[in-house]
Amino acid sequence: MTAETDRPPVRTHAVDADHAARAAAVAVRTVHDVTGIAAVADFFSDVWRTPRQAPPLPAEVMHSLVHAGGAVHAAYTLDGGRLAGACVAVFGPPASADAYSLLAAADRGVGYAVKQAQRCWLLEHGARTLRWTFDPLVGRNARFNLVKLGATGTEYLVDFYGRMTDGVNEGDESDRLTVTWDLTAPREGSETGEGRETGDRAAAPVTHLAPDGAPLARRSHDDRQVWCRVPDDIVALRAADPALALRWRHAVRDVFTGAFAEGFTATGMSRDGWYTLGRTLTREEEYPA
Repeated sequence: MTAETDRPPVRTHAVDADHAARAAAVAVRTVHDVTGIAAVADFFSDVWRTPRQAPPLPAEVMHSLVHAGGAVHAAYTLDGGRLAGACVAVFGPPASADAYSLLAAADRGVGYAVKQAQRCWLLEHGARTLRWTFDPLVGRNARFNLVKLGATGTEYLVDFYGRMTDGVNEGDESDRLTVTWDLTAPREGSETGEGRETGDRAAAPVTHLAPDGAPLARRSHDDRQVWCRVPDDIVALRAADPALALRWRHAVRDVFTGAFAEGFTATGMSRDGWYTLGRTLTREEEYPA
């Protein structure tokens, strides 16, 4: 792709990033200085409930990532300059096209501005896709990633980090869903939309039951879609009943690993906590002999 054809999407997404920051009443910028990066490390510690001396991503590591060509973005409120969000990205192979987001967190209403600023910076530096992982049981994050941003869940990772010790994930297995975001694509979702969910979920046969005894997963009659439910608030459930939370983890894992093995990807998340997974049938499935 030539520099000339690169420019329009970069300009378009720069406008999107500016509008998102204005709507959230924040200023988002890259951070390079010692004090600024240390503040981001402290912010991540507060979000993941770890001691300040043991942040999820240490300041010295972020300094090295920036020096290696990555970026730390931070959002500051316009009324006082309080740090309200941050994200960290590095380039992956091939470095000219792919990037990876290591960590991101934001106050309510600020996350979209942070991700749009990150997207604009990456496009300016030649990236075309961005990948990251999140806990698939956290429905609000799934909705943000799949609906608000329009990314796609492309890989299910079983116990990706092993047992974690932070205040949010402690005691659980660390399954993660990889999402891939086409940075050049127009946003497909919205705050109010359901993403790319189609079909009649309520009429689809139940294939799995959840730990609460209600339907966990349904599959369309034409085998093109699977729907999978997650608990209302896995973080609160994990704190109140770790054993039940782990049963939910294993139940959802069973649905996702089976569906992904068949070529499904995650494309949507409803307001009532149901993932939509879709796939294109093979020619043999579409036209059986």
